[in-house]
Amino acid sequence: MVFGNTIEAPKKGVKSAKKKQPQQQQQQQQQQQEVNPLFEKRPKQSGIGGALPPKRDLTRFVKWPKVVQIQRRRRILKQRLKVPPAVNQFTKTIDKNLATQLFKLLLKYRPEDRAAKKQRLLQKAQAEAEGKTNKAQLVVIAHDVDPIELVVWLPALCRKMEIPYCIVKGKSRLGAIVHKKTAAALCLTTIKNEDKFDLSKIFEATKVNFNDKFDEVRKKWGGGIMGSKSQDKAKAKQGLLAN
Repeated sequence: MVFGNTIEAPKKGVKSAKKKQPQQQQQQQQQQQEVNPLFEKRPKQSGIGGALPPKRDLTRFVKWPKVVQIQRRRRILKQRLKVPPAVNQFTKTIDKNLATQLFKLLLKYRPEDRAAKKQRLLQKAQAEAEGKTNKAQLVVIAHDVDPIELVVWLPALCRKMEIPYCIVKGKSRLGAIVHKKTAAALCLTTIKNEDKFDLSKIFEATKVNFNDKFDEVRKKWGGGIMGSKSQDKAKAKQGLLAN
């Protein structure tokens, strides 16, 4: 090795890399020559009469069942059509964290077995006959009730009666609390003392997000979302009118 004006001799025991290269090439050539002739390497040809073509994503060319086609058309149609404010308010639900807290508390108030339920209903009927009724403390409404006419009047009634209400995702989640497949709405009439603090936070959040915003929500229409082609045409038309 040469550094400036000094010349250093190669160290002992260190072989140059140039001598190894011919040896490696010879070993590779020997391995290539030792290939078994019974199994020759033949590249695949996907032409006519050749090997099978590789797998491709053919979902675009699949003829989907009629049920799937109807579901997709219905979803697009719901985006295109304008939705009245009374129906559009069910698209806005409580957030995930508040929903988990709410359902944890609702599980504590699940209905009892048949015998206890029968006794409770008898006591309730006697109280109603005497004119004693319990006012609802909280109303929980499902967002996907079909037909929607079953619950479309509940938010206005809750606001008139000054009862906090909220809209949650999934009528099946409400049904699981009352041992049913689905449930349109639930209400709490009595609250235990140990749960009053936790429920007070939920009451405040529901009043702010639903009861206090009722006037704003009932004026806001939903839907009317057009496709990309229609939006481009509308933009082009606006540009021409502007010019």
